[in-house]
Formats: sequence, C-alpha cells, structure tokens
Amino acid sequence: MKNKFLSLAGLLVVWIVVYSQLQVLSEFTVYSFLGMDRSSHLTSALSFFLFETPKVLMLLILVVFCVGIVRSYFSPERTKKLLGGKKHLLGNILSATLGIVTPFCSCSAIPLFLGFVEGGIPLGVTFSFLIAAPMINEVAIVLLFGLFGWKVAVLYVATGWIIAVLSGYIIGVLKLERYVEEWVYSIASKHTFEEERPSFADRIDAGTGAVKDVVGKIWIYIILGIAVGAGIHGYVPEQSMAAFMGRSAWWSVPLSVLLGIPMYSNAAGIIPIVQALLEKGASLGTVLAFMMSVIGLSLPETIILKKVLKLPLIFSFVGIVGFGILIVGYIFNIIY
Repeated sequence: MKNKFLSLAGLLVVWIVVYSQLQVLSEFTVYSFLGMDRSSHLTSALSFFLFETPKVLMLLILVVFCVGIVRSYFSPERTKKLLGGKKHLLGNILSATLGIVTPFCSCSAIPLFLGFVEGGIPLGVTFSFLIAAPMINEVAIVLLFGLFGWKVAVLYVATGWIIAVLSGYIIGVLKLERYVEEWVYSIASKHTFEEERPSFADRIDAGTGAVKDVVGKIWIYIILGIAVGAGIHGYVPEQSMAAFMGRSAWWSVPLSVLLGIPMYSNAAGIIPIVQALLEKGASLGTVLAFMMSVIGLSLPETIILKKVLKLPLIFSFVGIVGFGILIVGYIFNIIY
C-alpha cells in the first residue's frame, strides 16, 4: 500500500511539471525546432494540435483515475438501492446526480434499465439517470475544463443536470409506462447485479483500470477530434463560421440540435471541434446545444433502448430532451 502511494505521488509531481510546460514545449517545437512561419495557416493549425493533444490527454488521465476511484463506491446494485422508493422530483434529482458519477455506457443501457425496473424505480426517475450518465461524464467535464475553463465546465454540468432532472420528471408525469415492452417486467425480476465491497487498494486499482479502459478506448477519438479542430482553427474563415453558427442567426440553435441528434460521437471527439468552432465566431449556446444533442441523444443508445421501449416512448424521450437542449442553447446565447 505504501509503495502504491509513493508511486502515485511521484507520478503526480511529474504530471504537474510536464503539464505546466506544455505551452513552452509546443511553441519551441513549431517555431524553433521546425522553424515555421508564424503567419501561415498550417503553423496555426499545427500549433493548436501540438498543444491541445497532450494537454487534453493528461487532463483526461488524471480525472478518469480520480473518477474511477469514486465510481468504485457506486456499484449498479448500490445505485439501484439508493434510488429505490424515491418518487417525483426528489427521485429525479438524486437519480441525475448519481448518473454523473456512476458507470454507464450505451452497452449497459438495457441491464441498468432492467435492474431499475426490477427495483421498483419509477420510469421518470430511471430516465433522469439514463440522460445524465452519458451527457455529464468525466470525459466531457475534463475536456471542457481544459479547453474552456471552469466556468463553462460548471455551466455545462449544471444545465445538463437540469435537463436530466426535468426531462425525467416530465416523462414520469406523463405516465408512459405502457410504452415499455411487456417482456421487460417479466425478465427484470430475474436480473440482479453483484454487490462489490472493494478495499482501498482495490479502489486505486479501479482508478488505474479506468484509465486503461476509458483512455485506451477513446484516445484515437481525441486525436481525430483535435485534428479536425486544428483544421478549423487554422483554415476556416471567422466570418463564415460566425454567420452560420453565430448568435445573430436565430435558426442556428434548432439546426444544431437537429444535426446533432442523429449523429454519433463521444465527448472526446466532439469537444475539440467545439473549441475550434467557438474560436472562429460560433456562439457558445449553439455549439453547446450541438454537443449536448450528440452526446446526450446518441444514435447507438437510442437503437439499444428500442429493445426495451416502444416507439412512442423513444420519440417522447428524444423530443423532451431535445427541447430542453434547445432552450439551453438560446439561454446561453442570450447570456453570452
């Protein structure tokens, strides 16, 4: 145990030193080592890429490790127990909050849904969890913090949480249980999760495992997303982007939501593109609405949920969440 703590402390010191020098290293590489022209489009794009790529990856590793430890305290079984018996708005609030820190991906949508139904958790409370978990995850938070600062990251978390709470609450009020596939209620009673009680050493291993699992799966999306963002940063004219996604274009928010809903990407791939769009004159509300619709209403998750939900409930879910994202986009554009 002691050796693990010493190793972690040493790695943290190295992380801090390297992270603090990323800007210096990127500028040295582009301007001194490569001797590139400061005024060229290629230089601007390459400088963006060489700085943002290690910066985002380092932030991601640190936060995923910490969140991996936190998640070890919230197994699916424990989450189900915490939400059991909670109804109406209180249940939605707790569910959306737990969705931020608990393990969730599209592939686990059905077993989680079955487990929640078996535990007697109301449909609306379940949806608050299913909305918050993918939309407000550690990848989105760390990338937003690293690229835009803590204010934008906090605003994103807050608005995403509100969308999850209110969307789940509305679904609960509408009493749409009849649009859940009949077989769910018979199968759900047979579905259980294993309860785990890991030691603190196991929790550190869980953090390390989370880094290997999460970063190992999405690092290529981060690089591709930053590469696209670098191209936008270096070559796309500011005037054209401001005209298409600027605050003055009232139709930009609904268009961004409509474009984002059928798309599939994760936070790692979409947020670097969002940064480049903002730097070229796109409005904050418009690009955040686009990002929320891509992450929160991913096509794979919707297809998977079709196995347990009937079309009216699927359409209600997409419509309610999409409308919430639309409102958030307009609010951000008004404020900023």
